[in-house]
Amino acid sequence: MLINFFHGLRDAGVPVTTRELLDLLEGLQRHIAFGSMDEFYYFSRACMVKDEKYFDRFDRAFGLHFRELEALDDIIEALIPDDWLRSEFLKNLSEEDKAKIESLGGLDKLIDEFKKRLEEQKARHQGGNKWIGTGGTSPFGQQGYHPEGIRVGPNGRNKKAVKVWDKRDFKNLDDSVELGTRNIKVAMRRLRKFARTGAADELDLDDTISSTARNAGLLDIKMVPERHNAVKVLLFFDVGGSMDPHVRVCEELFSAARSEFKHMEYYYFHNFIYESVWRNNVRRHHERTPLLDVLHKYSHDYKVIFVGDASMSPYEILQSGGSVEHWNEEPGALWLRRMRGVYDKVIWINPLPRDEWEYTQSVAITHELMEGHMYPLTLKGLEEGMAYLSR
Repeated sequence: MLINFFHGLRDAGVPVTTRELLDLLEGLQRHIAFGSMDEFYYFSRACMVKDEKYFDRFDRAFGLHFRELEALDDIIEALIPDDWLRSEFLKNLSEEDKAKIESLGGLDKLIDEFKKRLEEQKARHQGGNKWIGTGGTSPFGQQGYHPEGIRVGPNGRNKKAVKVWDKRDFKNLDDSVELGTRNIKVAMRRLRKFARTGAADELDLDDTISSTARNAGLLDIKMVPERHNAVKVLLFFDVGGSMDPHVRVCEELFSAARSEFKHMEYYYFHNFIYESVWRNNVRRHHERTPLLDVLHKYSHDYKVIFVGDASMSPYEILQSGGSVEHWNEEPGALWLRRMRGVYDKVIWINPLPRDEWEYTQSVAITHELMEGHMYPLTLKGLEEGMAYLSR
């Protein structure tokens, strides 16, 4: 059964190996998870999944393979005779337990009384010493105490495993879907270069301990500047036209980038990069910044990220005068090469799915100009882009 489950995970895109399967089998032999679908679900996920972005795929594969087993308790209850259950129940009781049950008139009397109260009770009950409910000292219910009782409902507060994998809380972590702000932040955290600059206002515990020891036990406090992400980012957004359907995700990307990068500058362009960019879309035709000024102002250690669908006429990239908004003296391709000549790491993030790129000539041209460093706006695409920028 677990071999088929293993192949089901692979078919769902979860990168599992024989090593993970063997770990799962060994854990089951050691009874780490035993007799509970909840326990098996969490233990198997811990063994088989090494990255949270695969949690959703695991849930889908698990649900597909094990859904029918959720009804196993009902099947067993229907197949096992009531007399056999009673005799097996009594075998597991000590003489003291049997005496306590007899104090209520015997097991049959206890069961009859339970059925009677179940018919009388009309609502959920918490605490108390009579009705069926949770807590309290009634002999019927859950999570309470009575020496001669019947438990009603599941043992403990755990959810049924089927509710866990059907709920699929992790679906937005899948690396093949478009992102929300939270997931963009997670992906962008891969682009980090920590440094300590500024005033020394944070306790350096290790150095304080060492200095105090060297100072014959007299306290010698050492302070250091706060540790922060020192990566510097230049962000260029394509706005208008074919980018209008992608405004929401670009806003989320911008919001995530501003919270993740302390040193970030941003500009806008339309369709392709030319001799000028702008900071304010409302006054885009009156307040432009020459791209040469940008190249001279920001040092070569900035990481450059273009965000756009690269969907346009090829002439807008390759020809002088190709821009749809103004007469550009030099082609956009030349300006992009200049950018890549000044900055060591430049990437292009495309909100279009990767499998659509080959059908648009301008996207293929841009992909070639970027020497392959174009990435889709998905969790996986952003992770790949940030990994390249951080090298």
